[in-house]
Amino acid sequence: MMLLGKLLFYIHFGLVFHVVICFKDSVEVPRFEDSLNNLTVSLGREAVFTCVVNDLGSYRVAWLRVDTQTILTIATHVITKNHRIAVNHSDRRVWFLHIHDVRQSDRGWYMCQLNTDPMKSQTAYLDVVVPPDILDYPTSSDQVAREGANVTLRCAAHGVPTPTVVWRKEAGDLLPTTNFTDTHRPMIGQTSMRRQDMYGLLTNNFNIIQNSSVNGAVLQLVKVSRLHMGAYLCIASNGVPPSVSKRVMLVVHFPPIMTIQNQLVGAKEGDTVHLDCHSEAFPRSINYWTINDQIISQSDKRFEITAIERGYEVDMRLKIKKVGRNTFGTYSCISKNSLGDTDGTIKLYSLSGKFEEMQYNEVGDSDESPDVSELEALKRSAGARSCPALWIFVVIYVVL
Repeated sequence: MMLLGKLLFYIHFGLVFHVVICFKDSVEVPRFEDSLNNLTVSLGREAVFTCVVNDLGSYRVAWLRVDTQTILTIATHVITKNHRIAVNHSDRRVWFLHIHDVRQSDRGWYMCQLNTDPMKSQTAYLDVVVPPDILDYPTSSDQVAREGANVTLRCAAHGVPTPTVVWRKEAGDLLPTTNFTDTHRPMIGQTSMRRQDMYGLLTNNFNIIQNSSVNGAVLQLVKVSRLHMGAYLCIASNGVPPSVSKRVMLVVHFPPIMTIQNQLVGAKEGDTVHLDCHSEAFPRSINYWTINDQIISQSDKRFEITAIERGYEVDMRLKIKKVGRNTFGTYSCISKNSLGDTDGTIKLYSLSGKFEEMQYNEVGDSDESPDVSELEALKRSAGARSCPALWIFVVIYVVL
């Protein structure tokens, strides 16, 4: 059947030409000058095959689709009903077959044929490449996870040739593959996640491997931490421009953690003092200050409250405008969200009061009775900072 089909095809081709070849010995036979080149064309572009024939004479050139055994053109006439096909020539020597708006169905073998006896032909292959595209499904949408959970991000892409997929964090950030172990929460005063941790250094609670990208359609994030939070880009490419990407947002929820650098702050009356706390939480926390268990209001003129937010981090600052007797005590910075709450304490003490108490204890708490020379030495060491209470004690001791 195959042989019969081909025979009928060539008979049909000969009938369309309406040419009877006679006395060939007296006619110069045409010949191909160059081979027909294979083409690789992007979807939607134009494909142009070029067939160069010398000494064509009265012979004709036809273009055929080999896969479907379809005659496309004969000489300057388009035979097929495909409106995307066109033909032209230069001096009846260089013949061009145009395929406009190339589709994937155009992929296959094409033939430039001469109606000689026997027929001469050349074939070439048209490969249609398709730029990558990312499918909405099963590609992941935005994700929300609790800290410590496992997260899988998927990216489904198609194209010709098959695209390669790379995952990256947006803005060029390093992409951490993190093993998070929540065996203990950092104590107040410890840095829960020091800045060096972002670069894989000095990690106490996190074992971090930093990569700029991860290859593959599936990105596995094991025991996610707050370091994983952010926008991820799934980038698909196959050498056919343009590459495409999809943005997937990962949000990690975790209860508040408070970090305090200085938990004991000394000041004199009249000083201006800043108390600082660093909070990390998501969803974002409600943050406030207390003094001796009393909430500090924004309207309290003794204080100025500020908070600088950076993503899930908040730098809390309490400015004590003018230290006085009613501002000494225990301050607490408190953070709360839907997952929990935490607080840190800062003790603000009087520097002058502490010095007087220390001097008093040096004399009054001694089990031995000091002599006059010792008292004189103590007086000289105390100098101008000695308090009246100390001198009263000294006078009473000497009189007795």
